[in-house]
Amino acid sequence: MGASSRSGFWWPAALVLLMLISGGCIRLIKPLRSFEHYTPPPAPDYSRPESWATLPTRADSADAVPLNSGLRSRQASAPADVFFLHLTTRVRPRGWNTDIANRHVNRYTDRYSIRTQASVFNAAGRVYAPRYRQATLYSFFDSTANSRQALALAYADVKSAFEYYLAHYNQGRPIIIAAHSQGTYHARRLLREFFDRDPALRRRLVAAYLVGLNVDTLGYRALRPCRDSLQTGCYVSWNTGSWGHDYPPYDGALVTNPLTWRVDTAYAPARLNRGSVPLSFKRLDQPGVADAQVHQGILWTHPSGRRGYFRFPLPGKWELRHSYHLNDYGLYYLSVRRNARARLRAWQRANP
Repeated sequence: MGASSRSGFWWPAALVLLMLISGGCIRLIKPLRSFEHYTPPPAPDYSRPESWATLPTRADSADAVPLNSGLRSRQASAPADVFFLHLTTRVRPRGWNTDIANRHVNRYTDRYSIRTQASVFNAAGRVYAPRYRQATLYSFFDSTANSRQALALAYADVKSAFEYYLAHYNQGRPIIIAAHSQGTYHARRLLREFFDRDPALRRRLVAAYLVGLNVDTLGYRALRPCRDSLQTGCYVSWNTGSWGHDYPPYDGALVTNPLTWRVDTAYAPARLNRGSVPLSFKRLDQPGVADAQVHQGILWTHPSGRRGYFRFPLPGKWELRHSYHLNDYGLYYLSVRRNARARLRAWQRANP
């Protein structure tokens, strides 16, 4: 979700609005009319560079690293590709889908999804992140045909972007799929329609990081969850919530502990956390500030006490209270970064 900078911390209008809707005012983000009453924005042309939030051939937000972290982007020499799908950055209810030419939304996307999330992978792969006609946030609190149509339109762009990427950019390289929130909603389907059905493409899958939304392990025929830190051709997933808050169980949902890369319920102390990055992206906290334990379909963590790790209650069908949704990657930033490289090395050893 979007943001604008303030001294030391940021309080974007979009997040203020999210705090308001967390109190039950969902109507604030509901489009005024049904899906059919809006003219869809123009479809993206993925042969045009401006249809991509990030491409490895140009300097952009995916090259970023936290200030004074000692990290650096390795996209120029990276042996793999990363296809990244960003979270929802359109909150205001102006139609059901967003025009990819909306500079205000794109600025939010680039600064607070590409920079703080996609950059996790810039040491392992060349990062490709399409702009797509994302469904408005209200689509995830609504069960009508309006939201289904909005999400289907967004996925049509994602599919088109991936097909263009395969045909023009990939050149047979290993692939990491990474996503967050709405991006994960679409990545789940992308995996099912491409990798799960195509053994040749599946062999090129290093791993999929499906973060910030539930993933049903029964949704795939061939793909399986990763069971350890080095397994390849598999997927991981987690949603982070504040410790001690019980949530309704998500039957069949996968939860991976990003400190152990296992799916059991063993507690992982914060000393196993390689490093965390707050939403401001202004520092790397080493050692990391967050512990982790799988609990009834959620990844529990104790409140860090460090400034910049934002949490808020989310209403609606998720029933997720005191969520660290915006920090799903940031709390475990360096652990995920190192894991992506480790899985890639494992893939390379198995595919000399």
